[in-house]
Amino acid sequence: MSNLPALFSDLALILVTAGITTVIFKWLKQPLVLGYIVAGFLIGPHFTYFPVITDTTSVQTWSDIGMVFLLFAIGLEFSFKKLKKVGGSGAIVVLTELIIMFSVGFIIGKLIGWQRMNCIFLGCMLSISSTSIIVKAFDDLKLKNEKFSADVIGALVVEDLVAVVLMVLLSTLSVGNSFDGKELIFSMVKLVFFLVIWFVFGIYLIPSFLRWIRKFMTEETLEIISIGLCFGMVLLATYAGFSSALGAFVMGSILAETLEADIIHKLVTPIKNLFGAIFFVSVGMMVNPQILLQYTWPVVIIALSVMIFKTISATIGMFISGHDAKTSLNAGFCFCQIGEFSFIIASLGLSFKVIDDFLYPIIVTVSIVTTFFTPYIIKAANPLYNWLNPRFPERWRKSMTNKETGFKANGNNTMTIKNFVTTQFKDIIIYACIIIALMIICFSTIGIIPIRSINDLYRKIILCAVTIVILSPFIWAMAFKYNIEKTNKRLLLQSNFNKNIILIVFITRYIAAISIIFVTIYHYIHINAFATIGISIVVTVILSHMTGLMRFYNKIEANFMRNLNRRQYQNSFVIPEILQQNFHLEKLTVSQNSQIVGKMLKDTVFRSKYKVSVVSIERGDKTFDLPGIDIVFYPSDIITVVGNDENINKIKPLIEVEDNVLVRERETHDMQLHSIKVSNTNSICHVSLRNSMFKEKYNAMIIAIQREEEFIISPSASTVFAPDDIIWFVSSDEAYIELKQHEHKTQNTKQ
Repeated sequence: MSNLPALFSDLALILVTAGITTVIFKWLKQPLVLGYIVAGFLIGPHFTYFPVITDTTSVQTWSDIGMVFLLFAIGLEFSFKKLKKVGGSGAIVVLTELIIMFSVGFIIGKLIGWQRMNCIFLGCMLSISSTSIIVKAFDDLKLKNEKFSADVIGALVVEDLVAVVLMVLLSTLSVGNSFDGKELIFSMVKLVFFLVIWFVFGIYLIPSFLRWIRKFMTEETLEIISIGLCFGMVLLATYAGFSSALGAFVMGSILAETLEADIIHKLVTPIKNLFGAIFFVSVGMMVNPQILLQYTWPVVIIALSVMIFKTISATIGMFISGHDAKTSLNAGFCFCQIGEFSFIIASLGLSFKVIDDFLYPIIVTVSIVTTFFTPYIIKAANPLYNWLNPRFPERWRKSMTNKETGFKANGNNTMTIKNFVTTQFKDIIIYACIIIALMIICFSTIGIIPIRSINDLYRKIILCAVTIVILSPFIWAMAFKYNIEKTNKRLLLQSNFNKNIILIVFITRYIAAISIIFVTIYHYIHINAFATIGISIVVTVILSHMTGLMRFYNKIEANFMRNLNRRQYQNSFVIPEILQQNFHLEKLTVSQNSQIVGKMLKDTVFRSKYKVSVVSIERGDKTFDLPGIDIVFYPSDIITVVGNDENINKIKPLIEVEDNVLVRERETHDMQLHSIKVSNTNSICHVSLRNSMFKEKYNAMIIAIQREEEFIISPSASTVFAPDDIIWFVSSDEAYIELKQHEHKTQNTKQ
């Protein structure tokens, strides 16, 4: 037999070691991620008393795949619509954290005596927390349903986007040894462009595709398709110059808006667990005790600075963004580590040879140390709050605890000029991104199509016309959509200032549309610029009078909005945007161990205590909308509840109860199959099964009676026991012994 590749033995070593350490850490009631890290250290190259990994390159590749699946799973749980809800808060947190941590890292580097580039890279590495570590800690500590978890995840998503910009900025700095403002602006525009394109085209195409193939879909095909889409987006993101993690997260966010999202998450979770384990084990393999000894004080200082100042800066950011003191403290304490993006930034510095070699192992060691303490710091938030709160003045306590109380409207029906300009600016950006993407596709595909037997000028005119036709629905939307809205008319009547602002906005939209047509014509036909402008204006005027374009675009937009809101439409009703800040619908599955199983709705405290209402119950292929108070809950019921985030998170542990033991083993003294032979002296001889009270006396069930060569299967109650019958019955050993003793006494009495 040929020898197996080293990867097989490495994977066996990784998984067996990780399995043993995680069981130990589970027994110790510690987060499993620490078990993975310890397993990585034991089998890593720096611990010589244990078998070590031989093919580190392959293991690193599997680790990268693990990071992809981790971010893909995060995206499936956190869609772009959720990001819109917490994105403003997340941006404030990240900005606060970035300013403080970059300053702390730069100052520490200078105090230690490092060169300027080491200090700059250190400041950037300390600014980015680890999404995968925090999410894993949430899973292990069962904090995913806490009020602050959504705010933390929102900030982490913004932080990952900021990390991409930092990498571009550091690349520019490394090459030119100075900051290039143009390059930074270009990278940010590029990031926004690709995010808009991926989101718009993904939401428009992917849910429609999945709906089209739904009748051919099985769990196997859905799993393959979703993973294929994930890695396809990873390739696109990498090709566009972004990280693979960002691509995986974006595809997860797109699929989160489909009806298949919950099933995809269930199918992908086992794969994520496998590859995620390899990722965390590979992190543990980087622990080097020699680095700890050689750079003990820098590691200690940097690790303490991360755990202290990142926690403080994130807490300040959460508080500034509008959260109360307790929520801010709980959320801020989650940002107490650095992770995978710090490794990437360090690798970037080494590849450009602008940082010293010792900085990478120091950062890895700091990451391991801070990761180790992350669960403990997260759990310390509540005790610290309980200790600090009584020591603050009463006026401070009221200010810090009432920041989010009361009903908050997420909007109103009155359009202001500020809202108008913001909406228009957002629409222009979206339309521009879509049009530019279509122009790139057209210029690179139909723009090079040869047309035989036609003059070259006519060929260019035809190709230009085809391109404009393809772009025309979105050009029309950019220039003319929302021009005649009633809200716009109301704004016009309010003041002359509003009239001027609205006029400027509309002129800007017209100019943008004319410019797009100008660029398209000039790309194909190089004529006089003034003539091209004139033709562009004429084409724009023609488009403004084409009602068919308006209907076609509205059809495209309606299909996009249906796909975007399809999961929400599956609920009993749609929460209007003005109420979405305070209420949302969520589906919960009743587990077998739930305390509400067998209870009526009126016997629960959902509405009276938690202010949460049950609006529907799905049971098999039946749906009970607005169920009555006498309806009984059964395992596997899918119930739709409406309430605010905090209260829904409180009732989740009552409904979705996780079993502490995966497999339950029955005791050996449970039910067994026994038999007895009927004789003339038995008390049941010549007595019917009904009158013998066999089940009532001995808690036994007769399943068959053997009479000579025949078997009476499941005998009826009128069956009479005859001499020499062999009765086969199911009972406990204790009941069988009791039966034998009773019959023995009966025989002795009759004799």
